Amino acid sequence: MPQFNQAGIRPVAISVDKPEVSRDLMQKAGYTFTFLSDPNADVIRRYDLVHAGAGENGHDIARPAEFLIDRNGTVRWVNLTENYWIRARPEDILDKAKLLP
Repeated sequence: MPQFNQAGIRPVAISVDKPEVSRDLMQKAGYTFTFLSDPNADVIRRYDLVHAGAGENGHDIARPAEFLIDRNGTVRWVNLTENYWIRARPEDILDKAKLLP
């Protein structure tokens, strides 16, 4: 987190889990950044991140994604994957942020 703060990056996570599930995860994992709950997948659908049928029992889930969004709301960088376990590493995100205007 200190490196993100120094770079002026404010991490925000968005999950389809209910608020209480997200809260419990934050507490157990020791996350200190903003963690939002989107149980109706409204935001996830707006960003076209629905992975249809990829969840348990064929339910739709969110595709793993990382975004760098500037202060004006413009998406400057996107990392999308189909595999839930593959995510951008924090140092990769910091490197990408350094290249942005």
